[in-house]
Amino acid sequence: MDLTKALEQLYAEKEKLEQSIALLEELLEPEIQAPAPIQIKKRRGRRNMGLDERRQVSTRMRAYWAARRSQRNP
Repeated sequence: MDLTKALEQLYAEKEKLEQSIALLEELLEPEIQAPAPIQIKKRRGRRNMGLDERRQVSTRMRAYWAARRSQRNP
């Protein structure tokens, strides 16, 4: 039967194609599996103030609020 021979040929061709595809996929694997470089973003945050700096800010804010109070109540 011609159909049987045709099927055998098609299956043989299919097998060759599958092997070719597998070889090509193996060549691509290193590109696919290589992880992209991770970019670490710098985190923005508050830096810790030292004792002297905290005292300076406190003194400055006391003066600021005293000035605001004096402007409100003449």
